[in-house]
Amino acid sequence: MEKLLLERDAFIRALSARGNSPHTQKAYGTDIAEFLTFLKDSKSGLDLNALRQWLWVLTDAGATKSTIARKSSSVRAFTAWLLERGVIEVDPGLRLRSPKLDRSLPKVATEDSVSTVLTRLHNLATTDTPAALRDLCAFELLYATGMRVSELAALDVDDFDFSRQLIRVTGKGNKQRMLPYGDAAADAVARWMQKGRNAYALPESPQALLLTSRGKRIGVRQIYALVAKQLEETPTGAAGPHTLRHSAATHLLDHGADLRAVQEILGHASLGTTQIYTHVSVERLKKSFEQAHPRA
Repeated sequence: MEKLLLERDAFIRALSARGNSPHTQKAYGTDIAEFLTFLKDSKSGLDLNALRQWLWVLTDAGATKSTIARKSSSVRAFTAWLLERGVIEVDPGLRLRSPKLDRSLPKVATEDSVSTVLTRLHNLATTDTPAALRDLCAFELLYATGMRVSELAALDVDDFDFSRQLIRVTGKGNKQRMLPYGDAAADAVARWMQKGRNAYALPESPQALLLTSRGKRIGVRQIYALVAKQLEETPTGAAGPHTLRHSAATHLLDHGADLRAVQEILGHASLGTTQIYTHVSVERLKKSFEQAHPRA
């Protein structure tokens, strides 16, 4: 067991070296630690039967399909690592099957809901208070670019090409992409930079675009709370920044954007991942038809 714990630590360090996010590293580390604890408590060996038994225990305890799928993926990656390192001779994870996930369409805010929030934030920002300017800047950028909340929190000032209205974003796997943003977002960024950021910045502050009132880089949770609070007061209901990402992609397709262009904007490795938004658009079209057509 001591050897496996050491290998787990080495595996997490390797994930870091490959550019995986701290969140991903933590998730893998937690899942693998839970499995190793199960092996120790049940006095089981590292084999296929132990893997299946562990997943059965988790299922019996009420874990969802998505949780089981994630944990099994974590452990399969770890057993593959162990085989590669010569710690085990046979990889039991190769024969471990994950549960099939129910395919559900992502939650999307309507254009009216987004417009309502942005109008409200613009009105609040007329006071030129730093917090109001920052909140407007954050919301405008999330919707304008479809970037992940972690990508927004990680943005530095020098990631912007202000003259061309482009942002250099570092996504999953440390991959970079350039995102365009429109005039509304450009105006919100400029106002925050001119009247808000300087009020929060301290000599020791990082070059982060978005700062807290204490001059530190804003966190993902703070951005999440902002978005959830604003959307809660619309028909969409409380939803996080990922809903804005879904909304940006869906609204782009609704207005005729090319699917591959949306793939590039979102930073998806596979076009298949992006295609879910075409299903969202079709579902929205069907609902509109059923509500409006006299013969529906």
